[in-house]
Amino acid sequence: MVKFLHLKYNEKPVSVTKALTVRFLTKRFIGEYASNFDSVYNKHMCLERKQLNLEIYDSCSQTQKAKFSLTSELHWADGFVIVYDISDRSSFAFAKALIYRIRAPQTSHCKRAVDSAVFLVGNKRDLCHVREVGWEEGQKLALDNRCQFCELSAAEQSLEVEMMFIRIIKDILINVKLKEKRRPSGSKSMAKLINNVFGKRRKSV
Repeated sequence: MVKFLHLKYNEKPVSVTKALTVRFLTKRFIGEYASNFDSVYNKHMCLERKQLNLEIYDSCSQTQKAKFSLTSELHWADGFVIVYDISDRSSFAFAKALIYRIRAPQTSHCKRAVDSAVFLVGNKRDLCHVREVGWEEGQKLALDNRCQFCELSAAEQSLEVEMMFIRIIKDILINVKLKEKRRPSGSKSMAKLINNVFGKRRKSV
């Protein structure tokens, strides 16, 4: 099971960024969605000869929820897709705050073996004529915080949306392999435990 969180900013009663997830899942674009509730999507897919079950939690990140802690999400999510609107600078500021929260030094109870995969997405590339956030700003924010980055249009670029999700899924799978390598095997752990126990006994004799 691959779990990741899709976070976006929206202060209006209608959300167009939820369209990004639906575009990936169904290849259809629907322009407007109610933004006052969270959604959970599931998808089964085959990637690089592996059967994967995806669970995508699409969070309702409205202004009244702007200060949520992400503590539980940091614990269970394998990756994060953070979306801002290139024609809305306030959405970029919120995306930046989310990235800082994810990359902040973690407490012991939610500390992870490796960094979570994070993808920063500038949506509504089709509205470049009213752009408020430059491509360079998004790229710099991503580079400074160990994130992938792209700009796209959920309305016009179905293939680009699909490739973005595939890229973060691949990052998540790499992280899973790294965690498995760092996790000591059962036999090694048992040998270490036995050595510690008998080592202490020898010293006490």
